[in-house]
Parts: sequence; structure tokens; C-alpha cells
Amino acid sequence: MISDSLTEALTEARLRGVAANPGAPAEVLLRLLAPEGRAAWAVLCGERALPAEVVEAVLAHPEPPVRGRFARNRWAAPEERGRLASDPESMVRAALASGPRPRWFGAATPLPDAVLEALLTARDEDFPDGQMLSAAEVASELVSSGQVPPAFRRGLATHPNPVLRRQAAWPWFRLTPEQRAALLADPDPAVAEAARENSRTLDPAAMEAELPEQDCHARHLILVNYAISPAVAARCLTEGRDLWSLASNPHTPAETLPRLAREADPRVRERVAARADLTPALLAELADDPDDAVRTRARLQPLPRTWPQRAAIDRVLGHDADCLGPAGEMHHEPETAWYEECAASPHPVLRRVAATCARLPEPWVHRLAGDQDADVRHLLACNHPLAPPALLLDAFLALPRQRAHLLTLPRLPRTGLSHLLTHEAPEVRALAAADPTLPEPPLPLLTDPDDHVRRAAAANPLLPLDLLDRLLDDPTHAQGAAAHPRLPAERLHRLLDEAGLARPAV
Repeated sequence: MISDSLTEALTEARLRGVAANPGAPAEVLLRLLAPEGRAAWAVLCGERALPAEVVEAVLAHPEPPVRGRFARNRWAAPEERGRLASDPESMVRAALASGPRPRWFGAATPLPDAVLEALLTARDEDFPDGQMLSAAEVASELVSSGQVPPAFRRGLATHPNPVLRRQAAWPWFRLTPEQRAALLADPDPAVAEAARENSRTLDPAAMEAELPEQDCHARHLILVNYAISPAVAARCLTEGRDLWSLASNPHTPAETLPRLAREADPRVRERVAARADLTPALLAELADDPDDAVRTRARLQPLPRTWPQRAAIDRVLGHDADCLGPAGEMHHEPETAWYEECAASPHPVLRRVAATCARLPEPWVHRLAGDQDADVRHLLACNHPLAPPALLLDAFLALPRQRAHLLTLPRLPRTGLSHLLTHEAPEVRALAAADPTLPEPPLPLLTDPDDHVRRAAAANPLLPLDLLDRLLDDPTHAQGAAAHPRLPAERLHRLLDEAGLARPAV
């Protein structure tokens, strides 16, 4: 029950601030898990690291929103979050499967194998009646979350659990010939049947029979990834239809490539120029193409090439660092040695590709950190754990769309930022406002037009404690002031007392 002397807005701001306070002891944070502390749950459970005893209380909390927020907590260890894989609430499991927030494509930390197995093999019977989501829907969230590492996916084909071996049969084209043969001969009838069904994706006759005539997602998926019969390829060429898809598909009949390489659309010729199965003569022809993009792609890589190398270039080409950010791993990642060759390339596109590889050895990291191409430097900052702190700060200033990601990286500088207090971007001012080494407290930023900046300024350890008492009574500043790390534990307890949260019995 909120005290009559406090407004609801002020009370909730104080609760959120206490929840965020890095100096708050576990006994203070535990009080926020009471029903009266609901306003603090999002911050407490989802936006900070927690002491071990608070983690245990969160995992055992009766309210699904508490557990669900923790399931998406980027600051929680995957092993801690993974304990919710058997949660009775489907929405909590789905939150775990969906992954941490904020979310970036390909940038999530993998969950432990045992957790992945539990989520992928769950059955609807495992959920109580009346659940909003099915086990299959939860598994679908996991597959697209970035939390399933390529090594785990590759191991499914030989997993002892037939449920997981059955899932390994798709997508069929990513499996090795040995894995395909083993799945087709699997002793479990359901696994063998799934393998037979999915093997049709590399059967040109089967895919010809199943190819939809109308333009749709299924038609595009087939023509980009699955086996293409000569008849389908010839029909597409005759009709001038789906030529970009054919040019992209590794399984397009070889006799079709010369025709595609001479199509009027330069986008089609560019896709042919990127292929790993070109003859030297056809590559030389495309290297002299009248279109600059086609010539560039043809000359970017000599033969021989691999399809994973093409994919690594595809994910970078045409995207600047602010658009791409953390690239994540591909299902079949090129060898690190190839990335090292890219790092030494005179072509900036290949150096950008190298900068997305988190496994790049340290000497190459130092070399790329001083690259003359800004996108090379900034992609390195977003992707490599050894990127220099100064480079991360440079990327933070230059890449507005990647600031939320960069803020989660421990190497991003948090001190020496006084020159950024008047920066035009509020995210940058907020970072500077929190700097505990400023020459003086950031008092001018307490009136900043942006709430995040005001909050960071109010929480700065340099602010005198006597000022905090005034700020704690102002809804505009109460959240930041309550997060001030120098507030004594007893003062935090009193804030919770005033909010109506009962103290635990001694």
C-alpha cells in the first residue's frame, strides 16, 4: 500500500531507482520482490546483474512476470536463465527461448546444451492446461533466437535422442553426405521418415513437382536453396522469371550459369559473380562486366572459393557498420585462416568481413583497429572481444543504432568522458553523465531534456548526499537519485518503508 504522503509516480520512480542501484545489498533487493514492489520488477529482474541469493528468489518467485523478465536478462548467466527451461508457464519458457533483451541478430550468448535439449524436446503434456503457447511454438522461438550455436545444430544428427535427430533432418541441404546417409538409415522410424521427406529438397524431380506456380515465399525459398531441375531452370530463363534466385542457388544446373551471367539485369550477373562453382573463363568474363558491382564481386575473390565464404561476404556487402553491428556466427563458418587472408586484403570489403570474425587472432585485431576504413574499425568494435576500448567509444559515437549493444560490452570506456557532456546525442550525454571521474558533479545535466540523461546525472556518485534528499522528493529525479550507489543501505530501506513495502521479520 502506497503511503498517503507520496504520489504514485514518485513512489514508482523510487522503487525503480532502488532496483537499479548497484550498491543496494541483497536484503534490499529481496524486499522489492514483494507484491508492493511490482513497479520495480522490470528493472530488478531484467536490467541488471543480481546477487546469487536474489537470483534464487527470482527463480522461485510465484509471479510469472518476475521469472519471465529474468528469462530475458542479458546480465544473467545462461546457466541461471536456463533453469527456467522447465518452468510451468509456457510464456516464461518462451521468454527464455526468445533470448535476452535488448536483442541483436546473431549476438545472443548460447544456452547450455542441456537447456537447449529440454526446450526442443518438450511436449504439450508438460504444460498445465490453459497455456497460451504450445511446446512447438516455444521451440520455434528458440530456433530463431541466436541462442543455438552452430556446433549444437551440427551435433543433432548424431544425438542419442531421436526427437532431436528428427529435427536435424531440416534443413537437409546443410547436412554432410555422411549425416544424410545416417539419418536415412536411422533405426527410429520417425527419424528415417523425416529424413526421407526432407531429402526431397535435394531431389530435382521432387522439387519440380512441388514448386508453386504463383509467386510466394515458398517458391522463393525453393528456388534459392533447393535442388533445381534443368526443366525448371530452362522455364525460368524462357519466362525471364526468378533469375536472381537461380543465380543465388548453389544447386542451379551448371549449364544454366553462362546464360545467367549474360542476363540484362546486373543484379543477376552480380549474384553469378559471387558463386563458388564458376569456371575460370566465366569468372574472367564477369570480371570485365560493364557494371561496376558485377566487376567488383567477380574480382573480390579468386578461385577456388567456398559457399561459406560467399555467405560471409554476403552478410557484409552493401551494409555499413551501423546497419550490420554484431554479425554472429553462420551455420558453416569459414576457417579463421581465410578471415586472416581477408584482413590482409587491399580491398576494404574483405577487411570488413574479417572484422566480423570474433576468432580473429590478436595481431590482426591490432592491425584492423587502425584501418583507414571506418566501417572496418567499427565492425571490429561491435564483433571482437579484444577490440581496444578507445575504438569502442569511437564506434559508440559513430553508430547510433548500435549504442544499446555497445553499452553491454565491458570494454566500453565509462570514465574520462567529460568532453561528451554536451554531445548532441542523449545516449552519449547519458554515458558521460554517469562518469564517476568527472572533474565536478554533472549538475547541469539534471535539467537535461532527456530523461535518461537526467537519471544518469542524478545517479552519479559525485553528487553530494545532501542534494540527493531533495532529488528523492522530485518525481523527475527520484529514479536516478534512488540509484545513487553511495546511498546507505538503511536509507534504501527507508525508501522502501515509505513505499509501503514491509520489512522482513527478524
